[in-house]
Amino acid sequence: MDVSKAVQTQRTIRAFKPEAVPEVTIREVIELAKLAPSNGNTQPWHIVVVSGDAKEQLKAAIRKEIEEGIKPYPVFPPGGSGLKGVYKDRQRACGFKYYASMDVDRADGPGRDALMMRNYDFFGAPHAAFLSYPGTMNRANAIDMGIFLQNLLLLFVERGIQGCPQGALAIYPGPVKELLPIPEENAILCGLSFGYPDYDAQINSAKMTREPFDNFADIVSTLTT
Repeated sequence: MDVSKAVQTQRTIRAFKPEAVPEVTIREVIELAKLAPSNGNTQPWHIVVVSGDAKEQLKAAIRKEIEEGIKPYPVFPPGGSGLKGVYKDRQRACGFKYYASMDVDRADGPGRDALMMRNYDFFGAPHAAFLSYPGTMNRANAIDMGIFLQNLLLLFVERGIQGCPQGALAIYPGPVKELLPIPEENAILCGLSFGYPDYDAQINSAKMTREPFDNFADIVSTLTT
């Protein structure tokens, strides 16, 4: 699969087949993803992949905090914070399309909450990864993390694997840092549930659109004065 095909094939998946991805494949993907460029070659990324019983224990610990009514306490502001105008409109449209794909009305609060809680079941994926980097670094270094994450996603697609990047997995960092070998100074940026996709699952029927070229890009060769 060439890069263009991988980019066109990659999409957010929220239902997976039960079979695990071989550890040798996961290691291979991470080894290649680390070739991502970074500012000053700082390579700030740290990744932990959790599977099997460890994943179930972590899931239970995160859900316990939620069920106890503990409010989210992310280190970095959630992705939806600060959105205005067309960006907020796109986020809302994405959510409504997602709810509609599962026959959940936008006014159905409990139904929407139930869909949200699927984040903490890792959408049934056999694996979940947690990406972190030093909390003392600024937002500019998050660019390096984004490049590393995109490498992971495209390398997975090449091997028939899909994933779901999840900011929701960063908003209860306590159990994650307590149970997983994440450096003390690191802050969790996001999680990534991944595995072999179940394309026939209802939840995967929602497909998001992209803006046309002229809405976000320009190619300039001559400047007017």
